[in-house]
Amino acid sequence: MALHQFPTSSQTSRFIERVSCNFNPSFIPRIVKVISKTTATRMCSQTIVRRSGNYQPPFWKHEFIQSLRSEFGGEIYVGRFNELKREIRLIINQIIDDPLKQLELIDTLQRLGISYHFENEIKNVLKTTYEKSYENDYWKNNNLYATSLEFRLLRQHGFNLSQDVFNNFYSSETKSFNTQMYQDLNGMLFLYEASFLSIEGENILETAKHFTVKYLEKYMKSSKDENEVAIVRHALELPLHWRMPRLETRWFIDIYERKVDMNPILLEFAKLDFNRVQSIHQQDLKYASR
Repeated sequence: MALHQFPTSSQTSRFIERVSCNFNPSFIPRIVKVISKTTATRMCSQTIVRRSGNYQPPFWKHEFIQSLRSEFGGEIYVGRFNELKREIRLIINQIIDDPLKQLELIDTLQRLGISYHFENEIKNVLKTTYEKSYENDYWKNNNLYATSLEFRLLRQHGFNLSQDVFNNFYSSETKSFNTQMYQDLNGMLFLYEASFLSIEGENILETAKHFTVKYLEKYMKSSKDENEVAIVRHALELPLHWRMPRLETRWFIDIYERKVDMNPILLEFAKLDFNRVQSIHQQDLKYASR
């Protein structure tokens, strides 16, 4: 134990004691007040009892983790990945005059887990869409599917779009939605997803939530389309807004592959990206294990 005196003026002085317990002094905070040698010795010899988390031994052995290999970091896959990325950018630019197709593409990119590669393009599209959101555009006029999709995507990206966009489908007198919308499954499904982005006091969206849940539950029991039933069941289990994106991506890739109108470029890119990200996680795991 070393005691040092540091004069600060002719009348006063400050004593700072540094306690050494076989540690590097740079890691020990300075003790401003003077403590006795006995107290310091007791602090050094005191045993610190740490709580146990009762963690079980890892299931994967170190040797197994180090043996993990992935071919998706190779030059062939990287080259193909960059090629597909350029093609998707061309697709985004080709549909610049079709707002609905732009929103559908953004939604697909998000659910396939590849939207982060096109953040600037998506941001520009949504900004333009928001600036025109209150115009009476033909592509969404009385179209529940288009209105719900636009509302969900804009709110997901922080644009404060009003619930009043659903006034064409909602009766303020009866405080209910028009049952004619039962003919539009995608519209009802997207309205259901949009309702979970409501904020306190938005009664129209709360009504939409109960209205769509009731319809979708009936549809799931009566429909014979296995693919559509799987999508509806998945949505009712947990809305898209509450799910973990990466797990949702893995599920949606399988669903998208079975769709009649799926884009093979998007599908291939999504699979490559998923495997590349997985290979990066494997490398991180190997590094942590070492």
